[in-house]
Amino acid sequence: MTMFSSRNWREYPHRYRLEASKFKKSGKTYFPKRMVDPETGDTEQETVNLPDTGKIVTYTVIRIAPGQWGDQSPYGLAIAELTDGTRLMAQVTDCDVEKIKIGMEVRIEFRRVQSEGHHGVLSYGYKFVPKWY
Repeated sequence: MTMFSSRNWREYPHRYRLEASKFKKSGKTYFPKRMVDPETGDTEQETVNLPDTGKIVTYTVIRIAPGQWGDQSPYGLAIAELTDGTRLMAQVTDCDVEKIKIGMEVRIEFRRVQSEGHHGVLSYGYKFVPKWY
């Protein structure tokens, strides 16, 4: 019997609530959360929720996908800069891959990401959706 991955349980706060670390000294926000600011060594932080909108700064189109996502290809993967300056990578969905552009405004939506094992346990996470959708 396949068990639900413990990794999924650890990732719930950032995957489901978009929780990030904002460090006191630098004011920088990191996602997923970090214990130590890589630039300053600061450990004093607060948990913040990321905004759900931003703009694509770079992207790629996956035309030959790994096995578990083969039925979704072609699909876009993008890095978007959110309105607070944090950058996040996610799949771009609900649009033709030929319409994905740098500067395109997106919002983050909670969606099914994959199913795990032969029992089909579902994993959820965030994806980018064009704001015009």
